Amino acid sequence: MRIFYKYAYICNHPKIMKKRLNITVDGALMEQAKRYAAKNNSSLSQMVEMYFKSLTRPTRKKNAIEVLKTLPKPKQTVNGDLKEQYFDKEKKKYGF
Repeated sequence: MRIFYKYAYICNHPKIMKKRLNITVDGALMEQAKRYAAKNNSSLSQMVEMYFKSLTRPTRKKNAIEVLKTLPKPKQTVNGDLKEQYFDKEKKKYGF
């Protein structure tokens, strides 16, 4: 019973308690959303709640790869075959 008591206490906490929300949506859209929710073993209420959470969640910082993808690509002119140039340079360096 102790677990139930804690669960009941948390659910009745004023900051965690769920509230009702009335929204007006196009009928066809609502039917599509219901079908989507049923396919994903969810409910419309859970989908709306998750959407609101995603809107209000603080933005995450970009990682290094995302930042690199946004940088402009360097302008580079290629004269000849780069692979051959590399091997020629290495031949000269090591005396082959």
